[in-house]
Amino acid sequence: MTTAPTTARGLGRASAYWVTTAAIVAECAIGGTMDLLHMPPFYPAMIDLGYPGYLATILGTAKLIAGVVVLAPRLPRLKEWAYAGILINMIGAAASNVATRQSATALIPPAMVAGLALLSWTLRPPTRRL
Repeated sequence: MTTAPTTARGLGRASAYWVTTAAIVAECAIGGTMDLLHMPPFYPAMIDLGYPGYLATILGTAKLIAGVVVLAPRLPRLKEWAYAGILINMIGAAASNVATRQSATALIPPAMVAGLALLSWTLRPPTRRL
């Protein structure tokens, strides 16, 4: 009888991992593409914060690579770096908004993505851990 709850818990954990990971990968793919194409709302917001336009190309490329690495099987060390990069990006976005006295609501998107990235990282199956 102890197998059923354990299996259900494992299935729930795996489902939660894949849902949060899918959200993170989607954000990396969509956000990275939008950065590379200098699309609104991220590019104009980044320029308004005082960053140079070429930073969007750097961040967009990094986001796309991070999304691929997080989704790919194995590569545990690269996954650690990808998750760290996602968190650094989101913390930097939040800090930039605070430093330039943007609306408090501007903190919600990067905080949500950072939270999802942390949750995905925490829920990783053993095969995806370092």
